[in-house]
Amino acid sequence: MKNIISLAIILFPFMLFSQNPKTDLAIIPQPVSMVQSGGSFVLPKNSVIEINGMNADVEIVARMFIARVASATGYSFQMKRGNGSLPNSIRFILKKEEDKLLGNEGYRLSVKANNVTIIAAKPAGLFYGMQTLVQLFTADIESKTKVNKKAWSLPTVDIVDYPRFAWRGLMMDVARHFFGKEEVKHFIDDMVKYKFNLLHLHLTDDDGWRIEIKSLPLLTKIGAWRPEKIGTYGFFQTPKPEDPNNYGGFFTQEDIKEIVKYAGDHFVNVLPEIDVPGHSLAAISAYNFLASEPGNARPCSGDTVMIWPENGERFYARYDNSMCPGKEEVYDLLDKVFSEVAALFPFAYIHTGGDESAINFWEKSEDIKALMKKEKLSNMNEVQNYFSRRVEKIINSKGKKMIGWDEILEGELDPSTAVMCYRGTKGGIAAAARKHEVIYSPSSFAYLDFMQGDKVYEPPVYKALLLKKVYDAEPLPDEIDPKYVKGIQGNLWSEEIYTYRHLQYMAWPRSFALAELGWTPAKRKNYPEFIKRVENQFARYDFSQTKYSPSMYDPVFFAEKEKDNVLKVTMETQIDGLDLYYSFDNSFPDNFYPRYNGKTVVPEDASFLKVISYRNGKSIGRMITISVAELKTRAMSTKK
Repeated sequence: MKNIISLAIILFPFMLFSQNPKTDLAIIPQPVSMVQSGGSFVLPKNSVIEINGMNADVEIVARMFIARVASATGYSFQMKRGNGSLPNSIRFILKKEEDKLLGNEGYRLSVKANNVTIIAAKPAGLFYGMQTLVQLFTADIESKTKVNKKAWSLPTVDIVDYPRFAWRGLMMDVARHFFGKEEVKHFIDDMVKYKFNLLHLHLTDDDGWRIEIKSLPLLTKIGAWRPEKIGTYGFFQTPKPEDPNNYGGFFTQEDIKEIVKYAGDHFVNVLPEIDVPGHSLAAISAYNFLASEPGNARPCSGDTVMIWPENGERFYARYDNSMCPGKEEVYDLLDKVFSEVAALFPFAYIHTGGDESAINFWEKSEDIKALMKKEKLSNMNEVQNYFSRRVEKIINSKGKKMIGWDEILEGELDPSTAVMCYRGTKGGIAAAARKHEVIYSPSSFAYLDFMQGDKVYEPPVYKALLLKKVYDAEPLPDEIDPKYVKGIQGNLWSEEIYTYRHLQYMAWPRSFALAELGWTPAKRKNYPEFIKRVENQFARYDFSQTKYSPSMYDPVFFAEKEKDNVLKVTMETQIDGLDLYYSFDNSFPDNFYPRYNGKTVVPEDASFLKVISYRNGKSIGRMITISVAELKTRAMSTKK
């Protein structure tokens, strides 16, 4: 980390003066240094892909490049071994002596009129250079069918690039709603285009247990299935005893091996999460003895399990969904679980959750009372810390390091244990002060399940997180020692995500901003310029048929009542350069309707406000409707 920071300081003046201010390149994440020379390389129809040495990973990267561009171009490609001298070729070259400058994931990419060269110290660097190379093509390179055009060309450019952070992750919640192995592979394909290198799989929760544990077959036989519910998660009726368990699924161990292999081929580590002691209703459904108060539990189907009082009191559970730290059988079961998990995932860490453990059933448990007396524990925080330390020892005994959500900081931990912070930056500062590795994943900029715009048009979640707020975040607080910050991660909790298409809608474009936070030097940030690059990615997604959110084109509404009880509405946009046209007469506005110019009076008899956004005379946003009743509610809230 120190080397990366020092290198950024050395190269930043060069970056300032070498960057072409007129560039129309639209690479995400933005490279460290990029200099255009005004020419082009025309891709030969019988292109030669040149690789050096006998490293199998280099050949894998070259073949991935061919696969990425073959469909759209329709060209044939020959792969040859050489020393970097074949004319009119695209070269993938490993040079170990580049290690000090580029590290494990950096690369040099040079596009000349007669060749293209990617140089890296390690195969991962070639892989990320290849991702940048694909983005140098026009957007139609993402087409799944052949595009008829006279020639495919690349702008001549020299790029030097390497990441800001070593850990650049995205979390996929397969527990609340299950996504199969092919969808997980698809997600890996999506994320590596933007240089993410860590896939966090949230494998267990109240709603489902998604990984086969051969020594504990009931975890998936019972814990992976529940009655199917469709609608608004958290507001479903409690299932009836006779309702069939017709929704769910799990990964067999062979599935996991396949996912891990696929991820590894794409230079992605896979972090498994077994969330304990809370969020364990699916496991308790399979093995009732895990609970403080054994009963007839079943996995959550989207009804309310946890209660979050608005009066500031501690949250509590309607059903006993936390494993009981006072039972030795709990640790015996977890030893079996983590033995099998550790054998399946080569990554150095196992995530054990540790968040949001309800204590209302613990407080009544005789097993917990006996544990507290035996271990001289004075409160429930100490009970949970006892559990965390026991699980930590289990994880360490499997040759792995533990990582957990920031609640695990409430007690003493082994120095090897890492902390993933989701409740703001304070947890990371505290963890680093205790010399723990930190991954920043706060809800303030990394929760991708939050709404992307106004709640009147977004799928309902309890908070919103706009694109600009993600982009403007700074994952290195001044108070923290940077050497303890491994990186950042975005989280896609899936309570309200039922399909892979909607998962894509929630991930993009906000994950573009996260990619830039994790890779690009902080001083390169420029939001208006970033938006131009985002729109280039939208064009690519249109060709690849990848779903994304257009919410940045739609307004966010604010209302207030002024003197004489006049209701006024304010509309704000996430990006500049948009014109908003509106109506209060229930008709559908276009650019012949009134144009919004600031705070606007709502007619006293109006029922709805309809708005559409335009840019340069063309509609670009969705037709948005908000009721006047909702505006009045917001005005009352503002007044308070």
